[in-house]
Amino acid sequence: MTQQQLPVIVAGGGIGGLAAALALVRQGFAVQVLEQAAEIGEIGAGIQLGPNAFHAFDALGVGDKARSRAVYTDYMVMHDALDEYQVGKIPTGEAFRKRFGNPYAVIHRVDIHGSLLEGAQETGKVKFITSTRIERVEQDANTVTVFDQNGKSYTGQALIGADGGKSVVRQQYVNDPPRITGHVVYRSVVEKKDFPENLQWNAASIWVGPNCHLVHYPLRGGEQYNVVVTFHSRKPEEWGVTEGSKEEVESYFQGICPKARQLIELPKTWKRWATADREPIDTWVFGRATILGDAAHPTTQYMAQGACMALEDAVTLGEALRVNQNDWPKALDLYQRSRVARTARIVLSGREMGRLYHAKGVERLVRNSLWKGRTPERFYDAMEWLYGWNVSNCLAAD
Repeated sequence: MTQQQLPVIVAGGGIGGLAAALALVRQGFAVQVLEQAAEIGEIGAGIQLGPNAFHAFDALGVGDKARSRAVYTDYMVMHDALDEYQVGKIPTGEAFRKRFGNPYAVIHRVDIHGSLLEGAQETGKVKFITSTRIERVEQDANTVTVFDQNGKSYTGQALIGADGGKSVVRQQYVNDPPRITGHVVYRSVVEKKDFPENLQWNAASIWVGPNCHLVHYPLRGGEQYNVVVTFHSRKPEEWGVTEGSKEEVESYFQGICPKARQLIELPKTWKRWATADREPIDTWVFGRATILGDAAHPTTQYMAQGACMALEDAVTLGEALRVNQNDWPKALDLYQRSRVARTARIVLSGREMGRLYHAKGVERLVRNSLWKGRTPERFYDAMEWLYGWNVSNCLAAD
């Protein structure tokens, strides 16, 4: 094969990897997606989608699929979990959509992944290779070769490392340690019939408390509700997912108001995530290899932007290739320059937002007074940097 006939290799078949595959196909490339799991799928619960995510879906050609599976909220709201005080409420209706060109929505992670997977399969240009974990990368001037756990090799004209927070690609080229937060997240999905009527709001809702918070919002046409609780662990944590226990959750939420406390009585099963991020880095490009999504900028969940940033990365990579006529070195340089500062802002803002959510004592009083009397327009102004992203402004100005 000539270099131009080689596929682009994408390590990882999650949201970022599938979005990258779609972006690459739209630039005329054939793509091989290497996925370590036995099948291309997704686990997890609900996630939030800002207008920027819908701009990305449209750019990737799957906007209609994603829209048909999302639940569109009327507002975002924050309450103090101790006394039910409403800290802030942001309408996400018509004025919000007009300002940002797209809605705010909540969706099951599986439904995002399914939309991207359908789009990739429909192109006929994405080959999926499962049960394949890459272990090392070799390069020459024009090609990249990856080797899997069985020693089998795959050669492409470039490599996109979309292999998650514990990325092998990042480990080989950066090898930086994760930053274990000590914050533990429990996630569950509850059927509507089991969810308290007095909390069945069409909203992305958060209850903030000392060293803890709770989130809930509807999924799948309001037939289910996503429930997420987060707390500061009393013990040393290791980054990863395990089965959780209701007893542990209850032990961290003793002082919160009865209305919010209903949430932790609901789930029959919990998944437990011990969370981590990494310090932002300014180099994402290593010859003909680059990183994308959680591999590039693993973050805490407090900005509700992890999946959105992976989608943005993919679209930006595609645009960088388009304006550089698929010249990989030039395109990867532009991709990196366009994404590093924005995604670092998400990582660092997530840490600060976590502190804000979990404030106690006088800091809690300050938090509760921050947005008193703020109009929707002022909230929208503050969100412009985040939700104003779209395909026409995604590239760094040269």
